[in-house]
Amino acid sequence: MFRDECQIEVAAGKGGDGMIAFRREAFVPRGGPWGGSGGDGGDVILVADSHESSLLHAGRQPRYTAGNGQPGGPANRTGHRGEDFILPVPIGTQVRDKQRGHLLRDLAKEGDRLILAKGGDGGRGNTHFANAVRQAPRIAETGRPGEERAVHLELKIVAEIGLVGLPNAGKSTFLSRVSAATPKVADYPFTTLDPQVGIAQVGDYDTLCIADLPGLIEGASEGVGLGIKFLKHVERCQVLLHLVDVSESASEDPVAAWKSIRRELENYSSELAARPCLLVASKCETESAELAAQELEDEAGQALFRISSPTGRGLSELLTAARKIVRGEESY
Repeated sequence: MFRDECQIEVAAGKGGDGMIAFRREAFVPRGGPWGGSGGDGGDVILVADSHESSLLHAGRQPRYTAGNGQPGGPANRTGHRGEDFILPVPIGTQVRDKQRGHLLRDLAKEGDRLILAKGGDGGRGNTHFANAVRQAPRIAETGRPGEERAVHLELKIVAEIGLVGLPNAGKSTFLSRVSAATPKVADYPFTTLDPQVGIAQVGDYDTLCIADLPGLIEGASEGVGLGIKFLKHVERCQVLLHLVDVSESASEDPVAAWKSIRRELENYSSELAARPCLLVASKCETESAELAAQELEDEAGQALFRISSPTGRGLSELLTAARKIVRGEESY
């Protein structure tokens, strides 16, 4: 099951109390104060982890807490620090304060960390309050409480290439053909209900991370169909591959299909609509499909890549062109 949003509450550990103690040993007259300080409370920490693919794990419980610090001991012993609670989240998780709504951190790279709640300081023992005037203090501090906060976690998939198009445009078949990903492939719409990510080999030494997003329909930018829920995942992609079905069995005229998706991208974000986008005629396997592809190319006024995922036609050329844009070797 895929989950890309959740809300959690976190509470850091309380600091341990300082101790009131006095040194009482034979042959040590006027031993003086000997109480140690309490240990600090543990922190609650988020860590971006490539082994996590969705927020399903993080959202399983509503509240996470770290360990409390231990109280100080005699002989000026400091209490143990509370144990940190480390919560792994997928790479690409954005963390927002639930109350104010501002962005706290974008965990966009492996190992990125965010201390969500800082543990409370341990209280000082009575040793710290001794001075020339007050030589036997019976004073110690209590540990301070740890921070608490509520946050909203939102996952935006990090991929170099994003596949967009109407349902059944051939995106899942393309991904399964160029990578080891195994998205569901069938001859009915919306077979892809969750984003799928695969790594495609390009040439001998390079790879591309490709995200297959659920098919968009008219009104997606306003929430129709799977709508905005998955359009947000396109935002991180450097290059878009817009797949249009040009086969005889296409559910919509290729030109109309292309215009529909372009319109939804523009309505959702002008910045996203300006992202480099390679136009791809998928299922281009017959003479009539070639004619439809040519009509689409003339209407779009841009170069069109003709591919057939089952036969492998045009796949390497398409990936090579996308790689050059991603690596900055070619402008769009």
